[in-house]
Amino acid sequence: MPNTPLEDTATAVAAEPELITPGEGAARVEAGALLIDVRSQATRDRVGALTGAVVVDRERLPELFGKDSPERLIQLASTDQEIVVVCGSVDGSRPVAEWLGANGFGQVAHVEGGFPAWREAGLPTGAGTEAPAEPSA
Repeated sequence: MPNTPLEDTATAVAAEPELITPGEGAARVEAGALLIDVRSQATRDRVGALTGAVVVDRERLPELFGKDSPERLIQLASTDQEIVVVCGSVDGSRPVAEWLGANGFGQVAHVEGGFPAWREAGLPTGAGTEAPAEPSA
């Protein structure tokens, strides 16, 4: 069985993607970075949406980001475009950010703490079916 795009990342040589705070991510998006949400539809429905993000299926990175792909995201201006990746945690966003970096995207960062940290920072999110956990004292 062939490797998935994220498994292929393990063999690619790329610099460690930058890990940024939710506030830094929001500032970059405000300045024009592309915000991508790589969480599953079920997770977004349950815990909430990332306002303004382009939803990306992690298993379709070559189709969505490939230079000559007919399915390439229309929001991509160039490989120099800054991209901020958010998942539920860095374990989900790091492989996507690594894949992007290994495939020519030079300005990729991912958000420390993922969507929960983004929401806890008071940044724009849509409601999910599950109420956010109360902060512990």
